[in-house]
Amino acid sequence: MLLGAVELARSAIVEFSGEETVGEYLGATLEDSTAATHRFLAIMPGYRGWQWAVVVAASPGADHATISEVVMVPGPTALLAPKWVPWQDRIRPGDLGPGDLLAPAVDDPRLVPGYLASGDPAVDEVAREVGFGRRQVLSPYGRSAAAQRWHDGEYGPNAPMARATKRVCRDCGFYVPLSGSLGLMFGVCANEYSADGHVVDAEYGCGAHSDTPQPPGSGSPLFDPYDDGVLELTELGDRGAD
Repeated sequence: MLLGAVELARSAIVEFSGEETVGEYLGATLEDSTAATHRFLAIMPGYRGWQWAVVVAASPGADHATISEVVMVPGPTALLAPKWVPWQDRIRPGDLGPGDLLAPAVDDPRLVPGYLASGDPAVDEVAREVGFGRRQVLSPYGRSAAAQRWHDGEYGPNAPMARATKRVCRDCGFYVPLSGSLGLMFGVCANEYSADGHVVDAEYGCGAHSDTPQPPGSGSPLFDPYDDGVLELTELGDRGAD
């Protein structure tokens, strides 16, 4: 009785949305002993691949089924919107633009209150000398996370540029170490022809290292200038037929 209620299900859709929105019958499935779902192709602008799902129900011993629910559901080929992601999880590095405001999370693990020791000697020493510190400073987790990103990033030791040379930034004249604990592994490149202004790993390297030797030779060989204006043109006389 439940599986045979095809026309009952179709009439429910027609009453709900109109006859022109109902397409071919797609079949039915039993939900349990008291309910079944009938599916029809939905014909509506913007809902290509969607289906009408009509749930019919009947209690044990009933002599007819009744309509329980009429809904539209996506079919296997339906175009669906991407899964919703909260805005704070959608932001990625590089998304911040001029005029944008981005506050840290309330319990951001990268930050700790400035009155607590941050664990970075350079920061803690300055705070003690002045008598107060910044409202928030990097936590050990924040420093560790930044160090890992920089180490694994474009200017780390495993970057293609670094793997193509044997020289490293640590002993380069253009390498400016960071202060504090991060200075043990990182610095800023001051070579305008390389990673200028970027934080680089001490084990990063490039072909513009300060110790890169000059190429052999002195360039193009030197020749005396050639001036064809001083040439004297003469005509060849007859030599006869010797």
